[in-house]
Amino acid sequence: MNSYHDKPLVQGLLDEIQYVYQSDDRPWVIGYSGGKDSTLLVHLVYEMLKRLEPKARKKTVHVVSSDTLVENPLIKIYLDDMLRLLKASSARDGIPMCVKKVTPDPGSSFWANVIGRGFPTPRTNGTFRWCTDRLKIAPSGKYIEQVIQEQHTEVVVLLGVRKAESAARKQRIEGRELLGRLLNRHSTIKNAFVYPAIVSLSTDEVWDILMSNNRKNAWGGDNGRLVDLYADADSGECPFAGFSSKDEQQQSCGKSRFGCWVCSVVKEDKSLNGFIRSGHRELIPLAEYRKWLMSIRDVPEYREKKRRDGTVYRTGTGELGFGPFTWEARQMILRRLLRVQEQMKYELITEGELRAIDQIWDEEKDLSRRVLVELYHDETGRRLPWDDLKQPLFDPAVCAELERLAAEYQVPLELVHTMIFKANKNKYFSNTRLLRDALAKTVTQQWLQEAQLAGAGEGNAAHED
Repeated sequence: MNSYHDKPLVQGLLDEIQYVYQSDDRPWVIGYSGGKDSTLLVHLVYEMLKRLEPKARKKTVHVVSSDTLVENPLIKIYLDDMLRLLKASSARDGIPMCVKKVTPDPGSSFWANVIGRGFPTPRTNGTFRWCTDRLKIAPSGKYIEQVIQEQHTEVVVLLGVRKAESAARKQRIEGRELLGRLLNRHSTIKNAFVYPAIVSLSTDEVWDILMSNNRKNAWGGDNGRLVDLYADADSGECPFAGFSSKDEQQQSCGKSRFGCWVCSVVKEDKSLNGFIRSGHRELIPLAEYRKWLMSIRDVPEYREKKRRDGTVYRTGTGELGFGPFTWEARQMILRRLLRVQEQMKYELITEGELRAIDQIWDEEKDLSRRVLVELYHDETGRRLPWDDLKQPLFDPAVCAELERLAAEYQVPLELVHTMIFKANKNKYFSNTRLLRDALAKTVTQQWLQEAQLAGAGEGNAAHED
């Protein structure tokens, strides 16, 4: 392949990027997902910095990759390789790049929400779309805010968005452009501006540049691997903390794309299935688990008949709506996930997420405080590091007596448990009003709608969304 250095298009891009870089002292942040557009963006910025004199490389470029913790394993492996190489090469070449991978907090991860709190998986119709912001946008946005606060300055966020991606995307991008300016104000982050450096490129032009120079990018990575990934899966890219409207989330994640292997927003994960069809049969257990998880979402026996705050509600058709997954269903989801993880010998849920789920269950469901650690041991044969520290809130004799008294006085056992959890969570606060309010809220929200709850039979419940 010919070098891209003699291409007028590339030279024009490099000149513009250099002009913007040298125009002020604001740090840059690049969202790097590993897809073709963000790869080209990092490549061009790296190439621009290489051609500058060392003393002219006056400000840091933060390259931020957002890992949802449920990324397709093949993409995750590739992305981790590229990040390691980028970090090593920038240090070798004297390029002021700070390479960072961000993840959701363990307590905000996909599994913490689904298994811990019982959130139903996002739907294919785009409603109850809780995942993208929590898993993808929020972690990178938090990093950007941190850079702003630590350096007491504005930042410029570079995004690999292009008008050619779709007519809808083109219209939205043009709607944000400020006449005569290269930078747009960030739509959600104060003190941040957006520079869409490759916004006018066509898809063919993107690939043409990436395939030049013997398919080598500026930091020495092999773009041939990227070509292979796209050849194996019909893919696009998921969003970074740039533009975070629901429309754009759906546009970029709602069709075939590189992304979360467990994604339930699309009916068929074309990229995952494409990888399997191309020979990556090791991913079959993921596809099977994803299909099963989607199949149980709206099964009445696996869903509570009230929301997490205890309220019941009716849908537009007058039916009682579903709440979160039942605690039994959450245990079933975790058990199956651990089995797949053991089968694949690949981490699908981190130890940090397990600890977060354990804490959620301790505060909301598990008087024994042993359910998660025993479940983990049953499925893996190993003990979690904090297993020995797990002691029951009450011994079995007390729990048995609570059950007896609840039955004798016809008080729902779940109400008794909920009141205990609320009392335990608030017992260390000096302000006793917090405890009284928590107990009162529990009763009024969860148990004074008994007539509705009694009528919430398995055949009458409808979707919460």
